[in-house]
Amino acid sequence: MSAAMSAPPPLNRRLVSKRFNAAATTYASAAVVQREVGNRLIERFDLMRIAPQTILDVGCGPGIHTSALRARFPNALVVAIDHAESMMPLAAPSPTGLFAKLSRRTREPGVISDMQTLPIKYASVDALWSNFALQWSNDLPAMFADWNRALKHEGVLMFTAPGPDTLRELARAVADAIPERASSLHDYTDLHDIGDMLVHAGFADPVMDMEVITLEYKTTEALWADMRAQAAMSAVASRRRGLLTPRAWSRLTDCLESQRDANGMIRMSVEVIYGHAWKVPPKKTAEGHGIVRIESIKRAGSQP
Repeated sequence: MSAAMSAPPPLNRRLVSKRFNAAATTYASAAVVQREVGNRLIERFDLMRIAPQTILDVGCGPGIHTSALRARFPNALVVAIDHAESMMPLAAPSPTGLFAKLSRRTREPGVISDMQTLPIKYASVDALWSNFALQWSNDLPAMFADWNRALKHEGVLMFTAPGPDTLRELARAVADAIPERASSLHDYTDLHDIGDMLVHAGFADPVMDMEVITLEYKTTEALWADMRAQAAMSAVASRRRGLLTPRAWSRLTDCLESQRDANGMIRMSVEVIYGHAWKVPPKKTAEGHGIVRIESIKRAGSQP
């Protein structure tokens, strides 16, 4: 990220957790985009031909894809990680019925933790998987550095995240109707900046691509209900979080109504970023000295 770029306002972590706890029972049914892009991200494992033994699902929510990861890698330990306590019984359920009596495992592994600093040992994970969670970090470079710490050498990081054009129609309506609230909308990081952060954190040759998915709503009420069900209402600590006045809501509604397409639908764009990168052994020490690994040096007299 260039030095000229201003840092986005910090997220109110307590408010974010509160909203995700409240959305535990509604998130899975409302998160249509997250479900689809997560499915596509899992399919990318097919191109890698890897067999990870330990996988972290970071920002797992109610475990929409935690179970899919367990099915994809039945011999792997898949650990669900999320900051919202109410999500964990869904992502890491206790066994029930006959399975509860026969199983030696009391529940699927799950950890309640902020994704910024994982309670995971150094170099203990083969794959770190995260679907639509990066936007809830207050410090992406520091978070990527910690994720790199948790991964084994040659371990892989796979993720999706919303890009800067996400909800651009809503941003335009807010700017027109209530410009004093324009800064309250969530800031999303560009894929090129994410790529630079990954390299700086010690990942090799990140592969990034994107697509735009368009959602359609019949009413503004349906739009707001969908966002609340996903805990997607922005949570910036520095903003005024007071309720909008009826007049401001009316202006915002009118602006959204004016954007209806030829079929009478209110459209919302979601820019989806896909990425993966590999952890490689460091080439320099913290002091900047080059590292030469013994296994890379051919012994004198050995055959080329």
